[in-house]
Amino acid sequence: MATRATKTTDTTWLRPTGTPGGIGESAPRPDGTLKVTGEFAYSSDMWHEDMLWGRLLRAPLAHAEIVSLDTTEALALSGVHAVLTYEDLPAPVRHYGLEIQDTPVLARDRVRHHGEPVALVAADHPEIARRAAALIRVEYRELPVVTDESSATAPGAPVLHPDREDPHAPHVPHPNILHRQPVLRGDAEAAAARADVIVRGDYEFGMQDQAFLGPESGLAVPDEDGGVDLYVATQWLHSDLRQIAPVLGLPEERVRMTLAGVGGAFGGREDLSMQIHACLLALRTGRPVKMVYDRFESFFGHVHRHPARLHYEHGATRDGRLTHVRCRIVLDGGAYASTSAAVVGNAASLALGPYAVEDVALEALALYTNNPPCGAMRGFGAVQACFAYEAQMDKVAAELGLDPVEFRRINAMEQGTVMPTGQRVDSPAPVAELLRRVKVRPLPPAEPWRSEGADGPDIRLLPGGLSNTTHGEGVVRGVGYAVGIKNVGFSEGFDDYSTARVRLEVLGGEPVATVHTAMAEVGQGGVTVHTQIARTELGVQRVSLRPADTAIGSAGSTSASRQTYVTGGAVREACVQVRAEVLARGRRRFGDRHPAWSAPGLALDGGKVVTAEGEVLAAVADILGAEAVEQEVEWRHRPTRPFDRHSGQGDGHVQYSFAAHRAVVDVDTELGLVRVVELACAQDVGKAMNPQAVVGQIQGGTVQGLGMALMEEILVDPATARVRNPSFTDYLIPTILDTPELPVDVLELADPHAPYGLRGAGEAPTLSATPAVLAAVRAATGLALTRTPVRPEHLTGSG
Repeated sequence: MATRATKTTDTTWLRPTGTPGGIGESAPRPDGTLKVTGEFAYSSDMWHEDMLWGRLLRAPLAHAEIVSLDTTEALALSGVHAVLTYEDLPAPVRHYGLEIQDTPVLARDRVRHHGEPVALVAADHPEIARRAAALIRVEYRELPVVTDESSATAPGAPVLHPDREDPHAPHVPHPNILHRQPVLRGDAEAAAARADVIVRGDYEFGMQDQAFLGPESGLAVPDEDGGVDLYVATQWLHSDLRQIAPVLGLPEERVRMTLAGVGGAFGGREDLSMQIHACLLALRTGRPVKMVYDRFESFFGHVHRHPARLHYEHGATRDGRLTHVRCRIVLDGGAYASTSAAVVGNAASLALGPYAVEDVALEALALYTNNPPCGAMRGFGAVQACFAYEAQMDKVAAELGLDPVEFRRINAMEQGTVMPTGQRVDSPAPVAELLRRVKVRPLPPAEPWRSEGADGPDIRLLPGGLSNTTHGEGVVRGVGYAVGIKNVGFSEGFDDYSTARVRLEVLGGEPVATVHTAMAEVGQGGVTVHTQIARTELGVQRVSLRPADTAIGSAGSTSASRQTYVTGGAVREACVQVRAEVLARGRRRFGDRHPAWSAPGLALDGGKVVTAEGEVLAAVADILGAEAVEQEVEWRHRPTRPFDRHSGQGDGHVQYSFAAHRAVVDVDTELGLVRVVELACAQDVGKAMNPQAVVGQIQGGTVQGLGMALMEEILVDPATARVRNPSFTDYLIPTILDTPELPVDVLELADPHAPYGLRGAGEAPTLSATPAVLAAVRAATGLALTRTPVRPEHLTGSG
């Protein structure tokens, strides 16, 4: 039975130990060597000697009625073991979803987006499965598509989900609006009358893909008890389980899930992909079934970042004080809900940015359309808003004749600032300091392609690079700044907790700690941090990690920058309880041998019990003997509350994180090519649990933001809602040649409410990187650039 624990603010952890590899050190990843040598087993590498291969048939249209479906030819193909359609599903529950169960396992009589799953095949070989899927005959009657707000809410528009019963349905003005959240504080109308300048802007944010390198994959193995074991790459084992079991018609205890090697996620694995399908085929055939998406299918197999249209109005006085902000954010959620409602909450509550403004009228909403479903991606609603409000801050500064960084610093929030939602920020908010740090950093040298004594320019350092498109003609430099705010952890009253089990025992004559959680390691480094926590709290060198599975309680999702905070908090609390039990046993066994056993401040260090002065009292191995100590805890951070549906007021978030960027770019104004020379970041992380890993997270988020600024976009045909570029040939992501210098300045201003004072670090850099790059390109070109990503035709006027 798990012990319940809530957040703690004691600081006993601050005492350093002599055990290497603890908190604050750049301990190596336990899976690092395997990954860089190519020996790490990802989910797509799994194998079973008796396995079949699963394959989906997906809809070629974005909105259509299924008139007929014939599987005869597919079933007749040699090597095919099963073909399943909606009518073959074994249980009354035939829909799933993270928050709203509106997504069909297989389409029944209607498809709502390009690539929607229609039928399933299991065969001896992946090529046979592919051929069999192609032999399934489906007759469609194409229906009109809705692709934006005007078409989705027009009179007579097709209602995509006419039988909605979700909690948001009674509160929206149209059934194709999934959720709407206003945030109202003060009197924006009256404040506008006091403004000396008012600046308005309309912005558009494209659809970004997570572009993880490991495709969706998993292996389902049927059990003799009629259940199934699923090995899968995911972000949240227990959420998957909650959705899978009802569709299979099984109790949760007969669906056993184990995390397989994950090749990146960034939000795209929070929703289900092949999990239910592989299990259905395994249970139907009685054989293990492996499913692996190819890259083309992966673009249809997971949600994407919401594209958005944003309208902002900022007012300010001549001395640079913001008077009010009004905005409207329209997010395209696509055909199914996924996490769109929560994204709306984030977008609305963070729409102002990291600024102190008393009078605001903010609104965010998400649409149901026939575009691809959108959901979680790194930054989760705050990214789109940051792009727009930071562009506005530059425009207002220009209107006032102020330096854009100084204008931001004048209006920067700080600890004690009240958010638009009425929540007071009760931990450090060093927005002005982050901006100062990126501003004072020395600029990289101008015209770096010119080398003294060289025969010609180093074209690798020019826009266009080795394509040799310029030798410096028409190349202009620009510098831009941005800062953003992101929430950490689940919000709006969600019961955000994690479970951890820690065992301490003697093996081979020395104490060994074992940590077991259901946390999904997707590259964020949680497996490293958990070993560091155990070393710090228990003073042991040897720490082993049990595989993440559903044999232990939920660890929540690896998203929202929450795992080090929440699951790390659970691991720490379990270690604290194990340590307390070890000390209690030591007192019972050796307490009469030394008076220090009754003194406060005893700790475990280097496998020994030591006093505050460092005197050794006993070896942990002698205290434990053959009897292990094990504790399991369920740990929660302090509670949050839902936002009021009408005013948006409420303490909706548990923590905020902040990052600022300065971008330096060189732009070939004749060809519209951009080279990012440097993208510097300053970020407050509270406590750098693993400094090298923290810098890696910041740099990774920065490059993802760079990609959104200049190249990454899923292109959807506005007439048909079909995806036009589902491949890495046409969907471009930054490579090492596109990646500039990424200097990082890490601040450690402890949050007193968080374990170790830490602050979630993974998402904040993704926010401000994009608007910083766009600001730099604007500075170089003088163009407004209200859309991201910026393409060459936007810079040359040719598109």
